[in-house]
Amino acid sequence: MPYTELQKMLDESSPWGILGYEKALYLDELTDDVIQVVTQQVPRKQSPMSFIPIFDLGGAYGQVADDATAWGGSRGARYVFNIAALAPTPELLDADRVWVRNMWDALTPYSSNIGGYVNFMNEYQEDRVRAAYGAAKYDRLAGIKAQYDPDNVFRLNANIRPAVRA
Repeated sequence: MPYTELQKMLDESSPWGILGYEKALYLDELTDDVIQVVTQQVPRKQSPMSFIPIFDLGGAYGQVADDATAWGGSRGARYVFNIAALAPTPELLDADRVWVRNMWDALTPYSSNIGGYVNFMNEYQEDRVRAAYGAAKYDRLAGIKAQYDPDNVFRLNANIRPAVRA
């Protein structure tokens, strides 16, 4: 499947002007405990648009060394759970933001990396950004950032702060 087609797959679930909030985490297994959390939490969402895309990271994804790319997280993780609140009104978004956070908290004990996939972050807590990349990869990227963006101009994202030059 071409990458551009993959990117279009969720377009209809997020029409123009929709409100959204999401958090994600990596899981190594879909254990009975994980399934129980999901089955308990899904009925608590308020907006019919909110959903949980689960991405299987098997196959070629796991054949690349952890330090071979800038991709965050371990190549050993099997799944990315993206818990997404989508709502047409601020009130529904507020309710499902709570739902996302509660589900994320309930799944965290089963997670192999609470950093999750950085493109699924709405709140950029530094500890989660660091966890997403891992210490060695984060430090390497901070060195690159110090070279190309030493003033941290590009910081309104899952920011990697430029390394301090000696």
